Amino acid sequence: MIYNEIKSILPQFIFKGVYRSAEELHSGNVNTTYHLVYDDHGVRRDYTLQRINTYAFKDPIGVMQNIARVTDHLRTAMIARGEDPERHVLDLVPTSSGQLVYQDGDNNYWRAYVFITDAIAYDTVDASSFYEVGRGFGSFQKLLIDFPADQLFVSIPNFHNTYKRFFQLMRAIDENRAGRAADVEEEIEFMFEHRRMMSSIVQLIDRGVLPLRVTHNDTKSNNVMIDRQSGRAICIIDLDTVMPGSVLYDYGDAIRFGASTAVEDEPDTSKIALDMDKARAFTRGFIEETNGFLTREELTRLPLGIKVITCELAMRFLTDYLDGDLYFKINSPQHNLIRTRAQIALLRDVERKEEDLQKIVDQLIG
Repeated sequence: MIYNEIKSILPQFIFKGVYRSAEELHSGNVNTTYHLVYDDHGVRRDYTLQRINTYAFKDPIGVMQNIARVTDHLRTAMIARGEDPERHVLDLVPTSSGQLVYQDGDNNYWRAYVFITDAIAYDTVDASSFYEVGRGFGSFQKLLIDFPADQLFVSIPNFHNTYKRFFQLMRAIDENRAGRAADVEEEIEFMFEHRRMMSSIVQLIDRGVLPLRVTHNDTKSNNVMIDRQSGRAICIIDLDTVMPGSVLYDYGDAIRFGASTAVEDEPDTSKIALDMDKARAFTRGFIEETNGFLTREELTRLPLGIKVITCELAMRFLTDYLDGDLYFKINSPQHNLIRTRAQIALLRDVERKEEDLQKIVDQLIG
């Protein structure tokens, strides 16, 4: 029973009321998540309990300090604007000793949030819902515009350091651990042809053209809670990878994932393209929230983020394929190669539509 798995953990958090039920949620890929229901003198209280994956996040306390600082800032910013932060900002539940996390006897780390009721997160979206996803991530950026991003803990070092990622690819080619290099010469050549483009955001940050911002770094549509009644974006969730970075990464990854016409491991590359209606919808929602807050240098370069993040992910898949599939989970020996080719196909279509993407952005920012 689920209760037996968590019964020793429940008393460690300040949950209001009496425990009634628990359900394991399977939508996430990293942490183990439970939906708890408590009865507080006839009032239902819903909570989220999570066991943090310490393989993915080596310093869970640092991750939670980031989340606490960011959510505190979001809450304060909303109140200052005369807005109610309830259901709009993740609300952490402290441990009985007032900490952000509880460490059990097996060295597992646990955390808890108030569960956001009457809301849903979509794995796939149509254009109108993707507009709301854009609004959600845009509002997230706007409310954190004055947060000192360089003071955040870096939970995954060099996450978007494409210089380092490219050298990892070269090392993988040279070592050829899985004996696959001869079979992917075309894909390797593609990466060499795009290496300058991939490094452009890093260079712009280093030169001070693009400022460091608080970035979410996992801007999939299912990390935006949509209110069931209004259909409006209300809260950004899954803040484990909040780190300093460029807003171009978050914008680019959202478009890469949400506006693709196929899943990121589609073997038939003829099915893969950029859905311009979805790209336009997300961009409109995002810019409506951020225009006047982000710099013009950032806004005008948003399409670059799509190219960089798509190419970076293709390179990571290719590197892992050459290394013998050590990082990404696979369901066949060719899985990482299929992923590589899918992202390359998407990038080629993005490049074909780059002028149209730029026109959309330019028209929206005025």
